[in-house]
Amino acid sequence: MVTLTAQVSVAEILQEKAVVSRTSSTLTRKQLQPIRAAKAIRKLIADKDDTKQVFEIMNALVGRSIEWGYRRLLETPVGGEEAYRRVEIAEILQDHNQLRQLPEGSVGRAYLKFVEDQNFSAYGLADESRKAAQTEIEAAHPHAWFARRLRDVHDIWHVLTGYGANALGEACVVAFSLPQTRSRGFGVIAAAVAIQFMRARTGYPCARAVWKAWRDGRKAEWLPGVDYRVLLAMPLDEARRVLKIPPPTLYEQVPPELRNAYLGAKAT
Repeated sequence: MVTLTAQVSVAEILQEKAVVSRTSSTLTRKQLQPIRAAKAIRKLIADKDDTKQVFEIMNALVGRSIEWGYRRLLETPVGGEEAYRRVEIAEILQDHNQLRQLPEGSVGRAYLKFVEDQNFSAYGLADESRKAAQTEIEAAHPHAWFARRLRDVHDIWHVLTGYGANALGEACVVAFSLPQTRSRGFGVIAAAVAIQFMRARTGYPCARAVWKAWRDGRKAEWLPGVDYRVLLAMPLDEARRVLKIPPPTLYEQVPPELRNAYLGAKAT
């Protein structure tokens, strides 16, 4: 039998449970906030490096996508084990010394090159996500853990899909992510940037590249349910084959100097 001390009252325990219950409710299903999303998308179009706006959009339009994704995760053998262990992927990705021990040509080594070339870090992305208003991404809740998982694998998906860290590459990755996650925020970002590229009239298949990325995301294996510790050690070519991710052929037709040349972009 548990004995209540003077420091812990029944009222305090009930209050703590009420807070957890409210947090669970907001994580499970969020009301859509289209005005908030519209404001954030304008800021993101003006400055593609304003990562905070990405998380503003995602939080505003998350709806029930996290609940859907977590339930699907539990229905897969690997995903159920991942959910049980609740490994924080950011901690794995931040350990660059460990990643350097992986074989040449592996997903992990390709990821390490990607983030070091761009001066990115897994913790940096996490820090940006915490700047968004009304976020519960660090809550002690399974849905918050799953939301962190989706956040932390973003740059791995860059590597797997072959899309770079430029405006077009980001639009393609989020378009790929839309059918993988069912998060409306990804769709809004991808569509907005694709429209800006169409208006810029570059003469190259920028918008078509975004559309192809969406179609590829529909056909690929479900990436949120992958064991990323195993994936990081796999040869990149083999991982792409197993996960059914085709080459980014239309994206590669766009010259690198035009992959940031969308209408409304901040001058560099």
